[in-house]
Amino acid sequence: MADRYLSFTGTAPGRFLTRRLGLPQPAPLERGAFSGGLLHLTAGKTDLDLAPVLARTGLGPDDTGRPAAVVLDATGVRDVDALAEVHAALHPVVRSVATSGRVVVLGTPPDPADHHHAAVQQALEGFTRSLGKEIGRGRTVNLVRLADAAHADAAESTLRFLLSPASAYVSGQVVEVGDAGGAGTPDDWELPLAGRTALVTGAARGIGAAVARTLAGQGAQVVVLDVPQAEDEARRAAERLGGTALALDITTGDAGERIAAAVPGGIDVLVHNAGITRDRRLANMPAERWSSVLDVNLASVLRTTDALLAAGAVNRGGRIVATASIAGLAGNAGQTNYGASKAGIVGLVRSLAPRALAGHGVTVNAVAPGFIETRMTAAVPLFIREAGRRMNSLAQGGLPVDVAETTAWLAHPASGAVNGQVVRVCGQSLLGA
Repeated sequence: MADRYLSFTGTAPGRFLTRRLGLPQPAPLERGAFSGGLLHLTAGKTDLDLAPVLARTGLGPDDTGRPAAVVLDATGVRDVDALAEVHAALHPVVRSVATSGRVVVLGTPPDPADHHHAAVQQALEGFTRSLGKEIGRGRTVNLVRLADAAHADAAESTLRFLLSPASAYVSGQVVEVGDAGGAGTPDDWELPLAGRTALVTGAARGIGAAVARTLAGQGAQVVVLDVPQAEDEARRAAERLGGTALALDITTGDAGERIAAAVPGGIDVLVHNAGITRDRRLANMPAERWSSVLDVNLASVLRTTDALLAAGAVNRGGRIVATASIAGLAGNAGQTNYGASKAGIVGLVRSLAPRALAGHGVTVNAVAPGFIETRMTAAVPLFIREAGRRMNSLAQGGLPVDVAETTAWLAHPASGAVNGQVVRVCGQSLLGA
């Protein structure tokens, strides 16, 4: 369903009226291509050589005074005095960042052995989230923590994503990038998934279909998995992508074994997208509504992941991306079952990620969508739908492609240093952290 308010605020009468009434004035998000360059700033003493990586993002140095992107290297910030350099660097330029522009701050994980370092690096998180909530005009602000601050290459896929239109609905996020040993380089940055097999559950429609389409567009051979009732729709989707369809109820006990048998060459990218809602307040929720949501959204993910890893069906260097939700992070009335299931995905990712990487060479991450414009949200009552759209820093709903692009970044061959992360695709929702 079209966002009529967003369209209205783009007109002269709409701008006048919303300004007079103090209403949100969302800017249409740029999801195509940026015009403008990149401004590289530093705060503190840094040894990080960012120039080669930034040159490969495709954004040349800004010479217009209206940069499309700003990168602030704050990896050398170790005390409160150096935090003043963060202000000094961004204060003069923040108003000049182009509409739908990007601000990325680079820091390091807080050092538990040095409380001064821990304090100021944690301060960067509060700074980043706050700037994201005030910067406006469709611009985003994110923080990337580099575990290995001597090697910028480990963060290349992350910087390419966060500095591109693909990250239009990702803001106020903190992403930790591990050591450089986990990073790789694809043969072709335009088709990074060429020669790889991706399996997406719940892929016949909605967000799952967008994920399958995006992965196929990056070269993957896609397996479109959905329930037998959606077999025709899944087959049509697979045919459009040059992939294959797999009709399967993922809640069956042998789903993992059947998936492994259907993809004999192994899976390089496994996307757990299938999910259902059965909303009702807990006092009015029968056991069936509880158990069905937990079984589809969480138990099936645990069972199939365990089975596929045990069988070696996820290839070494593979990627597992699960779909959580901001409802699992912040909670939502009427969704105790759904919130529990999606919070469970977060627990799965944080626990399994280090072991899957060490034992199988596989990364495990999650995306956590907020209000995304789908057929499901179009059926939400008007005032609740409008609240969902406006209660984020970008003051609008996201699109399925926003979740798909974030998933593709986590699935990228060069994203091996990104592991155990839960990235919200919510326009920096005002609910939760």
